[in-house]
Amino acid sequence: MAISLRSMHKDQRGKIVAVTASGQLGRRIRDMGLVPGTEFRVVGRAPLKDPVALRMKGFTLTLRNNEADFITVEVED
Repeated sequence: MAISLRSMHKDQRGKIVAVTASGQLGRRIRDMGLVPGTEFRVVGRAPLKDPVALRMKGFTLTLRNNEADFITVEVED
C-alpha cells in the first residue's frame, strides 16, 4: 500500500517509492538520501506531529511535514 510519509506512525517501517517534489526542494530531499528504494523506520514525532524522525542507512534524519508530503512510501507490515 502506497501512502504519504507524513501519514506514517512511530515504529512503522517503509520503503520510498517516489519523490514528487521538483526544483530545489526535490534536489534537497534527494541529497539527504531519500531516493526510491531506500528503506527506513519512523523513530519518533514531535508532540505536534511535526517534524518526523527517520532512521535509515545508519543515521537519523528529521523532516518537516511539508517535505514529507512529497514522499510516497510503501509501508511494511
